[in-house]
Amino acid sequence: MNDTEWSIQQLAKIAGTTSRTLRHYDEIGLLPPSRIAHNGYRHYDDTALVRLQRILLLRQLGLGLPQIADILARQKGEIDALESHLAWLQQEKDRLDRQIASVRSTITARKEGERLMAENVFDGFDHTQYKEEVQTRWGADAYRKSDEWWRALDADDKSGFAERTAALSRDWTDAAGSGIGAESPQAQELARRHVDWLCSVPGTPAADADGDLAGYVLGLGDMYVADPRFAANYGGVEGAEFVRDALRAYVARL
Repeated sequence: MNDTEWSIQQLAKIAGTTSRTLRHYDEIGLLPPSRIAHNGYRHYDDTALVRLQRILLLRQLGLGLPQIADILARQKGEIDALESHLAWLQQEKDRLDRQIASVRSTITARKEGERLMAENVFDGFDHTQYKEEVQTRWGADAYRKSDEWWRALDADDKSGFAERTAALSRDWTDAAGSGIGAESPQAQELARRHVDWLCSVPGTPAADADGDLAGYVLGLGDMYVADPRFAANYGGVEGAEFVRDALRAYVARL
């Protein structure tokens, strides 16, 4: 039996988080300490250490704390859950390695005046990169429907959707930097466009007549702020917060 324990300060330092965050996780029942000493200090054993690892991995996927609590409650097998996380991380590493090689190849070709090979330019840029995330959040059926929809689009339709997405991201970033309020008419028009854009993708709760549109939109708004990959689409965290607040105001009026 491993009797190793870590104090809350030690665990926070090792995990790259804060004691305040760990106390909050305890307060909401997400990560209770393994033992509370007579002086009130929290201590954590290796089981708690692994649970925190799982929490932080799920946070990297952009999930909110209530969603994480639900997933941990449903995933009874610790080893199985960690193996799933490992598989996703390895897949992400492989994709990033391919993108790095692709960009390096493009730079070399441009410097040396060589002809670009399209299949190499886009290696690693695959919409299926979010498969595990979509399935974790909304189920395998949601991914299947959206994947079938995307694959059925022709090149022009795919290009059009990409342009629509880029324009929305650009307009959000501009609006956030302009100083207008999240409840202003301009921001609410962007929110309407954003929800329409979400509803255009089959398989999502937004496209499902029986889906929880409000909950889905609010959850995405929180994810935009929590996940730096998504926040980057809106100029950073402050821009993502503007998008989130505008979506909240829009949903409140539905």
